[in-house]
Amino acid sequence: MSGYGSFAYYYDRLTQNISYRKRAEYFNKLAEIHGGKKNILLDLACGTGSLSEEFCRMGYDVIAVDGSEEMLNEALDKKFESGLNIQYLCQDMTELDMFGTIDVTVCALDSLNHLPDLDAVRKTIERVSLFCETGGLFIFDVNTPYKHRNVLGNNTFVYDIEDVYCVWQNTYSEKDNRVEMSLDFFERLENGDYKRYEESFSEIAFDDEVTEKILVDSGFEIVGKYDYDTFNPSREDSEKIVYVAKELLPKSLN
Repeated sequence: MSGYGSFAYYYDRLTQNISYRKRAEYFNKLAEIHGGKKNILLDLACGTGSLSEEFCRMGYDVIAVDGSEEMLNEALDKKFESGLNIQYLCQDMTELDMFGTIDVTVCALDSLNHLPDLDAVRKTIERVSLFCETGGLFIFDVNTPYKHRNVLGNNTFVYDIEDVYCVWQNTYSEKDNRVEMSLDFFERLENGDYKRYEESFSEIAFDDEVTEKILVDSGFEIVGKYDYDTFNPSREDSEKIVYVAKELLPKSLN
């Protein structure tokens, strides 16, 4: 994931309804349930760093990675204000390169869906496996084909927040469960005029069987699949699924 210039600037305001503290507590609980160590945590596709900061406050040694310099600039501004010891790296998820092994990797807010195709998803999971400590965890959530088809679909969403008006238009393709997203931002200036910005990106969704096969082929054991934001098993009509996978392969990075 790269770019996201205007979107990075407005991202926190558009997602102000998300409690990142609760998100971190939820993922931390999943890690505890499945034997994860509260040691080195990788926040993969960290965006503007809101979740990274919460994990750091919970006692993890946080490394945060994102492919967007614009997103990371916002994250570094937060780090400057909070003073938290988080290491931010600008890397493409498909080319993840760590200095050593990771105990828990979290990839939240449907970030894997933003990859261009299944090959990129496979490469990312393989790289996470490569740097995951034996017995370590990979916890991530993904939007399902059900959500793309029935919720996002060919729909338009409007966000009217302080000084910013955003029109979010989706176009759905059944062929690969892809949703093309077009965003128009209208920012109110001090003189009362509005300045327009445009942003576009896409998300793909993949069947559960496909995700499971990629995980297993990459050396993971699937130890949990949950309906989003709960500890209940995923369902056929789950809009998001949270996967918890445990690394089985012995590590040798030398």
